[in-house]
Amino acid sequence: MSSGPPGTSAGLTSRQLRPLAIARVLGRMVARSTQMHSVFDVVEKLTNTNVTVTVLGETGTGKDVLAHALHDCGPRAPGPFVVFDCASVPANLVESELFGHERGSFTGAHVEHVGAFERALGGTLFLDEIGELPIDLQPRLLRALDGQAVRRVGGTRDRRVDVRVIAATNRDLASLVAARQFRQDLYFRLAAATVHLPSLRDRLDDLPLLVPQLLADLSRSDVSISEATLTALRGHAWPGNVRELKNAVAYALAFVEGGVLEPQHFRFAPSAANDGALDRLPLGGHSLQDLERAAIRQTMTQTRGNKAQAARLLGIAPSTLYEKLQKYLR
Repeated sequence: MSSGPPGTSAGLTSRQLRPLAIARVLGRMVARSTQMHSVFDVVEKLTNTNVTVTVLGETGTGKDVLAHALHDCGPRAPGPFVVFDCASVPANLVESELFGHERGSFTGAHVEHVGAFERALGGTLFLDEIGELPIDLQPRLLRALDGQAVRRVGGTRDRRVDVRVIAATNRDLASLVAARQFRQDLYFRLAAATVHLPSLRDRLDDLPLLVPQLLADLSRSDVSISEATLTALRGHAWPGNVRELKNAVAYALAFVEGGVLEPQHFRFAPSAANDGALDRLPLGGHSLQDLERAAIRQTMTQTRGNKAQAARLLGIAPSTLYEKLQKYLR
């Protein structure tokens, strides 16, 4: 995301721009929601420390952006920011890629390899998807965190590593500990300082800031967004969070005419996760009329009273919604 709050170049009206007066900026993050302000309060106190921080949150909430903010706003900003994705590295290569290896330490090790810890010297090592780290390597990571030193595969000496570590995961580490899939001692080490990023559906007040920022990221600051579009976006569940929002904006740009994003430019894929969630709800034993009344009431709350948007989410004609509102919500 671009740095700083979006400006008038995005084409917003004065009414839409008013929330920017209370926006707060942290690195490349900008927000005005109380949920994100609470996150900023915690992060600002942690930036100047060397404490290992674990960022928790759903997929797509921007855990990597927050990790960058911790690095960029602290004294280690001049140093490197090294990303190690525990989920994308094959299990048999994790140890070598993380801690490095010496020449001849195993078949195919023709040259020495500097691992992620050493590449991050003087800066920050971001361990993304820490919940996927193989359990047999977790004791080595714990020793590296406690001792600020690593030993390469095939090596005979420890190497000091002045590195600040930030971890992130979308998984429940406590549940992994209970299932014996994550070591309890490493969990307690990582849980000492945690930051939980809220989902996009819990920070909808940030939409007037996020959309222009994403437009700038996509090199389309010339495009503005209407109030009707913001209302429509507030009515979506956003299971993919900010990442889904960026993809939705990129798609909408292909259809925009006249320089203004309108609701009809957006298309949202149905969420299989949401469908499964409905199947797990205790709906049996309730009358269809009671279920319909509850669905309408909740959808009207979600869309903040916008009947056209509520009708679209419910999959019924606006005239049908008006009739049902008269029937159920008199």
